[in-house]
Amino acid sequence: MEVVRGLLTPQRVLIALACLAALIVCCGLAYWQWQRFSSASGTFQNLGYVLQWPLFGLFPLFMVWRFRRLARQNRDEALAPEPVAPAPKPVATVDAVKPAPVEHVDDEEDAELAAYNRMLADLNARDGR
Repeated sequence: MEVVRGLLTPQRVLIALACLAALIVCCGLAYWQWQRFSSASGTFQNLGYVLQWPLFGLFPLFMVWRFRRLARQNRDEALAPEPVAPAPKPVATVDAVKPAPVEHVDDEEDAELAAYNRMLADLNARDGR
């Protein structure tokens, strides 16, 4: 058998064998769970495993397909010419924002709030030292 460059490499053969082994093992486990489900002590949990094991076996094949697709996408993007960016639009200037007028709260109106603010100011002064 003639090996075509890049088509059949030892790494790809090992990956294919690993995917095949995973599929065979997982299908065997699905068959085992089917036998457990069919027995007198079988539960619907076993039936769930019957449906899950083949999916677990197909997952490595899906990942190989996905990695190859991403690699092909990256290769195509690397070969594609760089798009020319349009000229940037001028930046609009913003007028200075004036702060909203602050209402002065008289300490006499709310004694509890004034005491709290004094306590916070005292803690801030202690923290500064």
